[in-house]
Amino acid sequence: MKDKNLPPDNNSQSLEELTKEANNIIEILEAEKNLQNSIDSYQELLKLNNIIEKKFHKTIKIINEETKKKINNITSKKNDK
Repeated sequence: MKDKNLPPDNNSQSLEELTKEANNIIEILEAEKNLQNSIDSYQELLKLNNIIEKKFHKTIKIINEETKKKINNITSKKNDK
């Protein structure tokens, strides 16, 4: 799903908040008896899942970049000695 298709109100939420929201939808789906409501909830869950996945990958990228910087910093300090 492209960024422009993602609901903008979820972009400011943290991964933890989005995960809690997804878990709430799952609980609703488990208790829902009306198929139409289930479909709507399931579609919302899919959107949230895509947002969570994108945020997770962005976070991983940031962590990897920071780790590389720290390793390079340590390596360069060792080489200077």
